[in-house]
Amino acid sequence: MSSIRLFILGSLAERGPMHGHQLRLLAEEEHVHMWTDISVGAVYGAIKRLATEGLIHVARVERAGRYPERQVYEISDAGRRDLAALRLDGLRTIVLKPDPFDLAMTRLDPELLDELPRMIEARLLALRALLTDSEATTAHALPYLTASEAFVMQHKAARLRAEIAWHEHLVTVLPDIVADELARKAD
Repeated sequence: MSSIRLFILGSLAERGPMHGHQLRLLAEEEHVHMWTDISVGAVYGAIKRLATEGLIHVARVERAGRYPERQVYEISDAGRRDLAALRLDGLRTIVLKPDPFDLAMTRLDPELLDELPRMIEARLLALRALLTDSEATTAHALPYLTASEAFVMQHKAARLRAEIAWHEHLVTVLPDIVADELARKAD
């Protein structure tokens, strides 16, 4: 599932032909970097790939004043089919990326076990700061968002709250984990 493909194809299908700079400005205007995995700077490269694949094509070439010529793209029939598949895939696919933290917790350094509680507390502080920042960003952006965008922006905060709850539980079982690690080290 490619978010940037979905964004570009969906934007062209909904808004009609656009040049790369318009798509980039739209991504910035919609603050997609705040609630998707899209990097606004990656729009141009994705446009080239979509054109190469025949999912979009040049509708016309235009020039504004003394600026260089720019290609205005529109979605092709193949692009509309791909967009339909991407929309379904995006709604059906569950993405939970593994956190390297989990592997690190199963491969603890026996020499640093006494520092583990402080590390977990620091991680908790960082997660709480991310939550505060996420909620503030959402509150600031709220007047400019559609109902679906506003709801989706809350997803990140909900995930962060779940991470915080899990880490708070980890703090309560940490003595057992450390004891187990020390016992295994002694063997």
